Amino acid sequence: MNALKQEIATLIAHEGPITLERYMTLCLGHPRYGYYMTRDPFGAAGDFVTAPEISQMFGELLGVWASEAWRFAGAPAPTRLIELGPGRGTLMSDVLRVARIAPAFLDAITVHLVETSPLLRRLQEQTLAQAPKMVSWSGDVNETPPGPAIILANEFFDALPVRHYVRTLSGWRERLIGLNASGGLVFGLADEIEPALMAPAREGSIIEVSPASQRVMGDIAARLAREGGVLLVVDYGYPETSLGDSLQAVAKHAYVDPLAEPGEADLTAHVDFAALARAARAEGAKVMGPVTQAQFLLQLGIERRAQTLMKKATPEQAQAILDAFDRLTGVKDPRRQMGGLFKVMAVTHPDMPDLPGFIV
Repeated sequence: MNALKQEIATLIAHEGPITLERYMTLCLGHPRYGYYMTRDPFGAAGDFVTAPEISQMFGELLGVWASEAWRFAGAPAPTRLIELGPGRGTLMSDVLRVARIAPAFLDAITVHLVETSPLLRRLQEQTLAQAPKMVSWSGDVNETPPGPAIILANEFFDALPVRHYVRTLSGWRERLIGLNASGGLVFGLADEIEPALMAPAREGSIIEVSPASQRVMGDIAARLAREGGVLLVVDYGYPETSLGDSLQAVAKHAYVDPLAEPGEADLTAHVDFAALARAARAEGAKVMGPVTQAQFLLQLGIERRAQTLMKKATPEQAQAILDAFDRLTGVKDPRRQMGGLFKVMAVTHPDMPDLPGFIV
């Protein structure tokens, strides 16, 4: 039993079963043993690969999109360019490199990364050491400077904790994590019925909700509606709220038991884009999408960008570009590649015109 598992078991022994939301928060963000606090999880040597690590094309297109969104917003200065959960800093590095071709945009922005992991902050500092703008860090989006903002959230919301409710004969009960007879972690159900949940469903059905995601979205949407700007969300998930359990644990690019080794695996859940949209609209913001990542990137011109890169590439490099293009867009099989699995949604000030990537 690793140190975090022992700590969680002791917590449960003293306080009783804990929610899945609290368990995920401990696994990912515990100050000593949390998954994101203790490792670089990205890339082939880590546990998973994100779009910015697959190809520079992804970050370059988001950089062009950000400069266009700024122009559509009326080119305010200063504008806060903010990234949530910036990984190694690869996406922001690509965005700022492309921003050099839009000097008015580059001059107008100040750059802010929202990161809670000291280890990842150090990696981001290294990646962005030669960036054309100074970068500042904070642990929460609400700590970034006020004013119009362009906020990028690539694979951010999927890492926010969720809660599960299971339909029983007597009603919906929350799924909790407790201890079995030998002291191991095990899923169970709360004794109390959730009176606010009235959705009809078969026995054994699961409702998955993320209060944390809705809180973050509500805060950002309120800011954008008040001060101007746009949030771009890129993540895997489903466009409409539905029943089901999407919790997964990944270590070394393979699925593992989420209760087996707390803090040693990435815990995520599919993003409920409809729930995020409801939270955003409730604060007066405008919502565009979601559309598939393939639709978004193709409309932004990723095919032309790939062709341009291939003109100066060796045969091996050209094949790598083609492979990355297919992985990002899923042209060959959108159901299996990121192009179909990932969705893109924009949340903006209510007066924002429809933005590139979302124009029908």
